[in-house]
Amino acid sequence: MNAVLVCQESYACGGSDEAAFECDECGSLQCVRCELELHRQERMRNHDRVRILPGHVPFCDSCKGDGSCSGSGGRLRAVVRCQGCKINLCLDCQKRTHSGVNKRKHPLTPYPPVKAPQENSGDAGESEMEVLKAKLEKACSFLLVDEKEEMQVKDEEDFVSRLGCRPDELLKVVSVFGNTGEGKSHTLNHTFFLGREVFKTSPTQESCTVGVWAAMDPVHWVVVIDTEGLLGAGANQGQRTRLLLKILAISDVVIYRTHADRLHDDLFKFLGDASDAYLKHFSRELKATTNRCGLDVPLSTLGPAVIIFHETVHTKLLGSDKPSESADRLLQERFRKLGLFPEAFSSVQYRGTRTYNPPTDFGCLLRSLEQQLDNNTTRSPRSASVIYKALQALSERFSGEITDEPMTSNSFFPDEYFTCSSICLSCGSGCKRSMNHLKEGANHEAKHRCRYSAQYDNRIYTCKACYEGGKEVIVVPKTTASSDSPWFGLAIYAWSGYVIECPNCAVIYRSRQYWYGNQDPVETVVRTEIQHIWPGSDGFLKDNSNAAQRLLDGVKYISQSVSELSVKPAKAVTSWLTDQIAPTYWKPNSLIMKCHKCAEEFQSNDTKHHCRSCGEGFCDACSSKSRPVPERGWGLAPVRVCDACFHNRGIPTELLDAALEEEGGTLIARKVGEAVQSTLGAVVGAIDIPLGLVKDAARPAYWVPDQDIHSCCECQREFAPRLSIHHCRACGQGVCDDCSQERRSVPSRGWDHPVRVCNSCNQRPGDL
Repeated sequence: MNAVLVCQESYACGGSDEAAFECDECGSLQCVRCELELHRQERMRNHDRVRILPGHVPFCDSCKGDGSCSGSGGRLRAVVRCQGCKINLCLDCQKRTHSGVNKRKHPLTPYPPVKAPQENSGDAGESEMEVLKAKLEKACSFLLVDEKEEMQVKDEEDFVSRLGCRPDELLKVVSVFGNTGEGKSHTLNHTFFLGREVFKTSPTQESCTVGVWAAMDPVHWVVVIDTEGLLGAGANQGQRTRLLLKILAISDVVIYRTHADRLHDDLFKFLGDASDAYLKHFSRELKATTNRCGLDVPLSTLGPAVIIFHETVHTKLLGSDKPSESADRLLQERFRKLGLFPEAFSSVQYRGTRTYNPPTDFGCLLRSLEQQLDNNTTRSPRSASVIYKALQALSERFSGEITDEPMTSNSFFPDEYFTCSSICLSCGSGCKRSMNHLKEGANHEAKHRCRYSAQYDNRIYTCKACYEGGKEVIVVPKTTASSDSPWFGLAIYAWSGYVIECPNCAVIYRSRQYWYGNQDPVETVVRTEIQHIWPGSDGFLKDNSNAAQRLLDGVKYISQSVSELSVKPAKAVTSWLTDQIAPTYWKPNSLIMKCHKCAEEFQSNDTKHHCRSCGEGFCDACSSKSRPVPERGWGLAPVRVCDACFHNRGIPTELLDAALEEEGGTLIARKVGEAVQSTLGAVVGAIDIPLGLVKDAARPAYWVPDQDIHSCCECQREFAPRLSIHHCRACGQGVCDDCSQERRSVPSRGWDHPVRVCNSCNQRPGDL
């Protein structure tokens, strides 16, 4: 005989749970859940229930208690159970109802004889019931993440404490999604907590769930998560929507609750877009989180199981009018017609209930949930600390404000919610890496190739010979080769023009090597590449840095020679220096013979001024005014302009915003040049300019000034007056030539190509 008695109420369990009580007044066998929920009602609270123990014989299901069976005034105990009708029958009811031809063949299972009740037989059952009730009474919800995506739990110990579980208990996560007002919180309360208001519900129009709330179900060992409703009104909608996908990523089972009479397209759109975003952004991050956080249990890269719980009142359930096709297959067909493919989810199931009269039957939903929770093939249970670490890692990775500007995509989860928001200042292309990738040392990576911008001069050169040999070495135009002395280098520059020197191939190009027919270096010895310019970076100076590099190369011999020059040669040197570091739109000094406005010719001692807006040459009287010129990349500080450009003050707002971001990077070369130029102009008489003072004006802040360097930091040898002082690009200390022969890239200081370093820094392992 099958001794398992099944619940006959199907009020909370759906008729699948084992019966634990028998209520004579209700006339049914009841499981623990149905007994608790039914007898919480005021009119049924005083019913007498009997705990079902092994060998218990239930009452006859056909007896009405009216004396129709053997003259008895009450219900009789059953003697058999009809396996065909699934009912319990006493002897008289069995003869009366199963004497016909059809039912006579039903298989009957006899019950054992009824035993006399023993004292204290129900004490164990009642105590177990009390323990279960006490557990459910202790369950309460707490705010896990607020609407701004900020974690409201301090650490994993706090998370375990609020759940009320042991740290080593293995749990699964069930979350609910749906539109605002669909009854998500009510569904969780009745499915997991026997109707107790663990999650707040409200009959008002306002949404009662703000942020993400969590609670512990001690019966199923499940972390239950309640989320905000979709399509709700409020600020930070982008961040609220992104938060939903984080919760979906850590869930094992997702309930999508809908109370609509028909399944709308937004349901399929949400699940389809969530699947795409999960595969594109979260599966890889979950795998990386396992390694980064050292989790004992690997996080599944396959998405959760999805149960669509559909409650209707006036319409039929999905598939009820097509018995030949399952509801799950109809769901997949609906996804296909909309061009959506929920490939990230381990399964998508449909569970529906039609409510003619309240309350809603959550039995089918609970049975499906229990089946999914018992299935550990794709997602295994893990401790509460692992769940917390996974959510914390996703929150740190995908965080930051989302602009309220309309997105280019109509997806629920556009890429802008999860990718880096930086945009190249030269071409406008966005970075395709995940948010906060700079914290992990990963540089920006654009979606498209960049285009050249004269404002940022973002063209870099690489040695063609090294490139063909499998290396990529960045080279820059210089005024002198590293082997040339200052005076000899100045003479060579005046005669042969600028040079391009490769660390591996030495000098590979001189701009005026021949009397005529000099080819462009791009056609012969170098390759060009256009580099992206990202906000907040100094990539222009550390990679290309043509103007800044020419200044640093030329200021050495200029400073050594200026004391020996008269006023006229000093003016020539100043003009030459200005042309070397001038923006491309400036008119060269050699072509400026008279003021662009008053047409007065310049004398040998006159100073030529450039308007920062139009780039023409003016005298001092015609260019005495100043104003910000952000459209030319000069930031928000007032600079010299001519009278005509001073009155034209139309500056677009977007240029002002860009200037605020880039003011510290792209103007350094020109500003340093103007500082050196003004210094030269102040000492054109006969003042000897110390070499260190001029060089220090154009050097990084972490370099030790030349005037403070008296000996080599490596060999401690004192520097003679004419002995060259070299700076290590890694530590910034002063070293002699013998102690700084090595070359190595220092990306942390902005030197991506091999540069001079001291012996100590060269021996350090890893990246500098």
